[in-house]
Amino acid sequence: MAGKGGKKDSKGGVIIKKYEIVEGGHHGGAWKVAYADFVTAMMAFFLLMWLLNATTEDQRKGLADYFSPNNLMSHASSGTGEPFGGHTAFDQGALVSDRGSVQINNGKRPVLDHTADGEDPVYADFHRADAGDGVGQGPMTEDQYADDETDEKPLGQKGTRPAPGPGGPADVERQGQPANTAAEKAKAEKAAFERAAEQIRDAVRADPALAELSKQLAIDMTPDGLRIQILDEVQLPMFPTGSSAPNERARLLIQKIVPVLTKLKGPISIAGHTDAAPFPGPDRTNWELSAERANATRRLLVDGGFPDSRLKSVIGDADRDPLLPADPLAAANRRIAILVMREAKP
Repeated sequence: MAGKGGKKDSKGGVIIKKYEIVEGGHHGGAWKVAYADFVTAMMAFFLLMWLLNATTEDQRKGLADYFSPNNLMSHASSGTGEPFGGHTAFDQGALVSDRGSVQINNGKRPVLDHTADGEDPVYADFHRADAGDGVGQGPMTEDQYADDETDEKPLGQKGTRPAPGPGGPADVERQGQPANTAAEKAKAEKAAFERAAEQIRDAVRADPALAELSKQLAIDMTPDGLRIQILDEVQLPMFPTGSSAPNERARLLIQKIVPVLTKLKGPISIAGHTDAAPFPGPDRTNWELSAERANATRRLLVDGGFPDSRLKSVIGDADRDPLLPADPLAAANRRIAILVMREAKP
C-alpha cells in the first residue's frame, strides 16, 4: 500500500483469526426418568415382599376377597365412602373366607318351602353356603339339585340342625382331652414327688438316731423322676471301706425311706457309685463293688416291704458318674442313688 508522498507503508496487514467453539447441545433428562422408574419399581417390589412376610394367609385372603369382582359379600361387608370401609389388612372381619369367591350361577333352584321364622330366604341361602352344602362352590348339576330336594326336612321340623360332622367343636374338645389329661397327670405326679421328698426329710429329722445323717440325704427332681441319694461323708460312711455290707446307720435310713417309696406308683432304679480310688487287689474293681452295694440296697428295700415287681434295674456305675467331678476322691462320690421313675411326661 502506498502512503502519502509515494512511500510504501512499512507495516503489514493485520489478520484476525476467530475460532468458533462448538459445544455439545443440551442433554435431555430421559435417563433420569428411566432411573426414577427403576427405583420406583424396586421400592414397590420390596414393599410387596414385606407385605407378604408381614401378613398372614387369612389377611391375604381378605384382600383378595375384597378385590374379587364376583364376591358379593365383600361389597356388602366392606362399607362405602372409604377404601376397605375404614379397615386395614390387619383387621379381622367378614372378608376372610377359605372357600374363595361366591359364584352366582344361572339355573333353577329348589323352592324353599320353609325357613327360620322371620328370616329372608336370600340370607337363608347364604347361611347354607356358610354351612358348606355346596352353594357358592361352583356350578351345581341336576343330580345335586335333586339331592337338595331330597334333603328337605318334612314340615313340622323347623330349626332342626344336622348332626355335627368330623372336625366339629365336639371333636376338637375330645381331641384336647388326652393332652389335658396328660398335663394333669404330670402335675399330680410332681405334687406327689414333692410330698414324698418332704415326708422322707421329716422322717429322718424326727429320728434322733438319724438326725445327724439328714445332711447326707440328697433329694431332687430330675427329668426322669424323683432321685434319692444317700451320700458318704468323712467319718460317717454308709458302707465300710471296700465292703458291700451296709452298716447300721444305712439300714435305719433305708427303713425310713421304704414306706414313702411304697406309696408312690412309678418303678424304681437303684445305682451304686464309688469314688475314683482304685480297689485294692487284682480280683475286684469298683465295678463289682458299686454293683454289690446297689444290690445290697435292693435287698434292704424288699426286706422292708417294697414290692420286688416294681424294681426296674439294679446297676453299678463305679466312678463313671461322680457327684463332684472336680474332686473325684470326695467322699460324696460314694453313694447310692434310688430313682423313682415318672409315669407321665413332664
